[in-house]
Amino acid sequence: MDVSPLVPLDRVRQAAQAFAGRLHRTPTVPSRHLSHVAGANVLLKLELFQKTGSFKPRGVLTALDALPEAERRKGVITLSAGNHAQAVAWAASASGIRSTVVMPAHAVRFKVEATREYGGEVILTHDDLLATTLEIQKRRGLTLVHPFDHPDIIAGQGTVALELLEDVPAVDAVLVGCGGGGLLAGVATVVKALRPAAKVYGVEPSGAPGMRQSLDRGAPVRLDRVDTIADGLAAPFIGALTFAHARALVDDVFVVEDAEIVTAMKTLMQRIKVLAEPAGAAALAPLLAGRVPLHAGATVAVVVSGGNVDLDRLRGLL
Repeated sequence: MDVSPLVPLDRVRQAAQAFAGRLHRTPTVPSRHLSHVAGANVLLKLELFQKTGSFKPRGVLTALDALPEAERRKGVITLSAGNHAQAVAWAASASGIRSTVVMPAHAVRFKVEATREYGGEVILTHDDLLATTLEIQKRRGLTLVHPFDHPDIIAGQGTVALELLEDVPAVDAVLVGCGGGGLLAGVATVVKALRPAAKVYGVEPSGAPGMRQSLDRGAPVRLDRVDTIADGLAAPFIGALTFAHARALVDDVFVVEDAEIVTAMKTLMQRIKVLAEPAGAAALAPLLAGRVPLHAGATVAVVVSGGNVDLDRLRGLL
């Protein structure tokens, strides 16, 4: 499998410097309750307080900043179920770039509406998301901003871990939700460069276990179907570059059930007073279930990656 070299730490640092002042530095907070449950020192990196409600603008701004002027003038296109869609629409508008966003016809309604409000042209489709996107890209001459499998995206997402390690330099393990793998790849890049002994764990829903299957098979897979409440982790395929990062840098990927994700959401609401979407809460699930191998007194950080909750579905979930 021919892929580009892994993203270096310096590229992540450059991304952080480039968008400084345009994005929030999200808080890292301790939880006495979670620490008691896990038998470890547990902290939460609250990326749901980022612009557009998730970590996604970090990678998008990094990618847009790298575009040549000719490509900026023509505009960009992407594919997404919601959080990346909102991030592209917001960041493109803030950068003076037109954006087209291809979303599945079943996408969460408020995420579609928010994407439009941020300035993106939304195209809904029942067809294959990537194929539809590539056809429109070619016809209109647009530049693709990939939701996860690009060095600029991975570098931008890695800035989450730069902030985390500034707040918690002695971290022993980091838990990260995984859809296409861009956030997991970026976090692993930074953690393994700055604290090599620390463990990095990905977390996927059982209804979309793309990275787990890819690691088991030794190559990126495309899933025949996805079925999970965590739409932000429901990528139907894994990219070659994110897979290469996970294979080289990630210690394990846990697969969790939707019921465990709901438990994590409830715990965050009741004990931390934050409302995370299913994809944002998923990384906490294996810790609550006692599945993360930890030594006594370990320091564990959980990335709460998004808070774009579909309120119409929330009552049914909880």
